[in-house]
Amino acid sequence: MEMVEISKSLSKAEQRIAIKSHKTLSQILDHVHSPMTEIEIEETKEKLQIPSSALTLLNEILKAMSQGKPISIVPVATEVTTQKAAEILGCSRPHLVKLLESGELDFFKVGKHRRIKFEDVVNYKQKIKAEQKRRLVEMMHNDEELGGYDS
Repeated sequence: MEMVEISKSLSKAEQRIAIKSHKTLSQILDHVHSPMTEIEIEETKEKLQIPSSALTLLNEILKAMSQGKPISIVPVATEVTTQKAAEILGCSRPHLVKLLESGELDFFKVGKHRRIKFEDVVNYKQKIKAEQKRRLVEMMHNDEELGGYDS
């Protein structure tokens, strides 16, 4: 499975539908307790059996859409190119290559090309965000101790 992205901005009508659908599906999911669920497509009257976990995922997608957020669905075992990893991290490809070569991020080679596990990129991004937050809090505490903030 390849990465699926919904990155275009939603229209107001799509966002309203997502809000309503998310609310309704959330209420339905409170009553779903079996691992499989049957749904019916109204237009075709076809019934499908799907895992209940797929409905939970759909609910998360609707929640993000209702907030106007772009969405990416990526299989956990997916590997990404250095360019895609750099885009995810918000850095340049040369900077990412330095991170790889310094051992900050694991990678493997397919021929001459470097590949990184998507999961490793996401974990690294979370680690960096947590470190940034920790440093900001530390700076705020230092400013408070020096009287940088008025009470």
